[in-house]
Amino acid sequence: MAIPLNRTLVVRAPRRNTLLFALRRLADLLLQNGMTILVGLVISLLGVMAVVLLLRALPVLVQQPLEALLASSVWHPSRGEFGFLPFLAGSGFVSLLAMTLAVPLALLSAIYLAEYSRLRQMIKPMIDLFASIPSVIYGLWGVLFVVPFIRDTLIPLVDRVFGPNAPLLATANTTGYSLLAGSIVVGIMVFPIIVSVTDELFRSVPQGMREAALALGATRWEVVKTVVLRRTRNGIVAAVVLGFSRAVGETLAVLMVVGNVAQVPRSIFDAAYPLPALIANNYGEMMSIPLYDSALMLASLLLLGVIAAFNLGAQIVLWRVTHAEAAT
Repeated sequence: MAIPLNRTLVVRAPRRNTLLFALRRLADLLLQNGMTILVGLVISLLGVMAVVLLLRALPVLVQQPLEALLASSVWHPSRGEFGFLPFLAGSGFVSLLAMTLAVPLALLSAIYLAEYSRLRQMIKPMIDLFASIPSVIYGLWGVLFVVPFIRDTLIPLVDRVFGPNAPLLATANTTGYSLLAGSIVVGIMVFPIIVSVTDELFRSVPQGMREAALALGATRWEVVKTVVLRRTRNGIVAAVVLGFSRAVGETLAVLMVVGNVAQVPRSIFDAAYPLPALIANNYGEMMSIPLYDSALMLASLLLLGVIAAFNLGAQIVLWRVTHAEAAT
């Protein structure tokens, strides 16, 4: 039968196929919206934590202004004096010194593994194993090895070379439990994390880019410096931020070797008292003291704020560097 020229031929899909397609679209939509909600819940969890800690910290903030609490070095809970300066200084000094020790060694080790080593398949699993060791093991190793080494070997050497009262190296009244001991232990703990992340970043650089640079006459180190490091520097910053967050939040290992004295350290051989150690040592103890629980909640809020501020600062730096390069 002939179809008139002024009529449009409509081919209808089977009803079953149309229903299956509609069900698939509905499933995709539900999955997409569900994942969006889950991501939103995870992101909002940080805000919920901050709000809960702030509400628990309000009693001590009503009693004393935040500026006075942050600037005071006096910590006498029984007298209602809660000065957080020694704990902020302890966390900052331990973390910065640990990162100073760990980051250069970690980057050089990752470069060696990714670009030079022929034994990567043997070395990389051992580094990953270091990252999985419990922190209490690192702390015990610090007590048994790092602290005696500082007390019996390093301090006498510093006394002979610089004297007992040298700036930043004063060794008077030290027992080995010190800022340096905590930094060494934390630096060793964050070292495998930074190595693992940066090694994978370096290996993700296309081999063709290396070969093109070599074809232009570059040496292997020039390839690493001008191609690999430039290509992965955003990821390197992210790895350093991850290591710093681990260093700031580390509790048990630092608690065992840092000395736990509420003072602002003036030397790397002085005892310190980081915020995580304060919370771990005292939460649940002496809660009958007024405002003590609120002060520890404020310490937790400060710790959360320090980590969040550092991550935000690193992201801002990355954004500015990226846009500056794009503009040029």
